[in-house]
Amino acid sequence: MLYLCKQMRQRILHIALIASLSLFVLEAKADMQKEAHIDSLAVSISNGDTLFLAYLHDVYVFPKMKFKNKKQERFYWRTVRDVKKTLPIAKILNKEMIKTDKVMSRMTKREQRKFWKRYEKVLYDQYEDQFRQMTASQGQMLMKLIDRESGRTSYEVIKYYKGSFVANFWQGIAKLVGNDLKEEYDGNDKDKITERIILLVEAGQL
Repeated sequence: MLYLCKQMRQRILHIALIASLSLFVLEAKADMQKEAHIDSLAVSISNGDTLFLAYLHDVYVFPKMKFKNKKQERFYWRTVRDVKKTLPIAKILNKEMIKTDKVMSRMTKREQRKFWKRYEKVLYDQYEDQFRQMTASQGQMLMKLIDRESGRTSYEVIKYYKGSFVANFWQGIAKLVGNDLKEEYDGNDKDKITERIILLVEAGQL
């Protein structure tokens, strides 16, 4: 019974992600390559002197993690895995939402509906497998990180692009399996370990 509940929960999360949060994954490979190229070099010439300038990552120093037990340690490293898997996708989604908002702002409601109908079909064909390969914990992490990057919860994203009816439908499904699409990311409190991991991953320290 527990196994079936776990499988059902994972399946529902997969469907919800595919149906709503995979709306914007375009130019993924190009954007991820840009994100990977963080450090840069420059040359400054002043009064005949040539100076080479290097721009480096920020370096973060945190107290060493202390785990109470093996279960807590496994949870930490699973969170590291999930952040590394979903953070690049969350950043891409945010960029695409910004682009899409600009495009839609010039459309009528009717044009927007036609646009989405074509857009979603292309995205489903290209990226459905990628989202189906996510675990339930990775699906939950992606929802959190979308809020972190965009300032909008998963519920707000679905409502904006798909309407209140669809957003409330998926919120109801999420509640049945113990999740909340309206949950906000809080890097200063309940998500502070996740925030620590994100900073270290972005700085190349983890």
